[in-house]
Amino acid sequence: MQKLSRRGVLAGAAVVVTAPGAARSAQVAPITIAINQSPWFDGFRKLVDTYVSETGNKVSMDVNSFEGLLQKSRDSVRAKDGAYDLLPLNGSFFVEFYYGGFMMPLQEIDASFKLDPNVFTFDDTVYFDPATRTMNAKTGKLMTVPINPNVPMLYYRTDLYEKAGLKVPETFAELLANAKKLNDPPKIYGIVQRGARGSTDVSYDFFPYFLGFGADMFRDPKGGDFTVTVNSDKGRAALDYYLTLEHDAGHPNTGGLGQAQVIQNVVTGKAAHAIMVIAAWAQMDDKTKSLVPGKIGYAVPPHAPGFHPGLPIGHWLAGIPRNVPRERQAAALAFLNWFQSFDAQMKYTLAGAPPVRGDVLRTEVPNRPELRWMKPLADALPYGRVMWTVPEGGELTAVLDLRLNQAVTGELTAATALNTIAKEFEAIMQKGGYKTGRLPDLG
Repeated sequence: MQKLSRRGVLAGAAVVVTAPGAARSAQVAPITIAINQSPWFDGFRKLVDTYVSETGNKVSMDVNSFEGLLQKSRDSVRAKDGAYDLLPLNGSFFVEFYYGGFMMPLQEIDASFKLDPNVFTFDDTVYFDPATRTMNAKTGKLMTVPINPNVPMLYYRTDLYEKAGLKVPETFAELLANAKKLNDPPKIYGIVQRGARGSTDVSYDFFPYFLGFGADMFRDPKGGDFTVTVNSDKGRAALDYYLTLEHDAGHPNTGGLGQAQVIQNVVTGKAAHAIMVIAAWAQMDDKTKSLVPGKIGYAVPPHAPGFHPGLPIGHWLAGIPRNVPRERQAAALAFLNWFQSFDAQMKYTLAGAPPVRGDVLRTEVPNRPELRWMKPLADALPYGRVMWTVPEGGELTAVLDLRLNQAVTGELTAATALNTIAKEFEAIMQKGGYKTGRLPDLG
């Protein structure tokens, strides 16, 4: 894992956005975007609507579940003729598309195209050097443009904090104490966790704790050493803590809660805390969805003493496949060029999606109460960590989700879950031809 550097639609439904008013000739070819239904989708949809209105260019969106998007993306890039001109790639599986050679380097479409220097590069994951198989800004080619900066943030009830005289936690011990103090089930749960088995459900939810205890999945991935270290003493401390939170102050059905259920508990006033993606912020003050508008605060997630916060980047990068006609590639790049501009990013923010530009996060806009999440997000982004830099990330995530869910539901002990993960990780990395091994089993 590497640190970050600064530089309601139905699944499968097709949304076609066209310019309002009189028909206009498109300046570039129509494009189709495959995308997932997510907390930030509505903001993205609104921004696409703005793009269409301002330019007259036509955009269609095929909206899917997270898993559905991944499968459709895999199928499309392997077909003779791609169905999608722009593909959002999540931080957990973008490497697969780079390694496979499926994406078109953006400057091979237009040599003059550049990433705006104010756009975060998310540990240089927008670049790829096929010779060294690394995300390297110096030697790699620009492959994608970020479209969402998802990192998990601590959401907490400011009204309950004020009433109880609590301070925002900086350490895990403080979070546990606050969660226990505010825990009053079934009226309100001290914390609601995303413990379900799903694609990046419990695994993504667990990462801030795992990294915040100083643990790592592998010994030295940058140096090519993929010895599995998930079952270290630090890893066990993290999982023990995660399960203690669940037991002492959590939801009784943590093992069945996915992202949507966690958000629902927060907006209905059933949760005093949650650590979840910043993309969910727009629902917190939406009076049509939330019973607690204006009562949610945001902060950098806590950590163990002696360690930094560790925030898994659940970001999204938009790339252009090789197997679509050049005119559609050019049209998709025209959209990305417009999307990364300051004005578009400001509109994106106001539409309900977090921006990918640092200068937008640092404007005076955060002084607006409804945008109080922007400064905490700016503070959090330097702690972002890339989850995987190998194309086997999807397989590794599936293992984590299964075994961590079994720990959450009590089917496996923490030690057994971590030992099993380590064994299965080692097998995956051996199959991939990596230098690997694993630590001795935890007792």
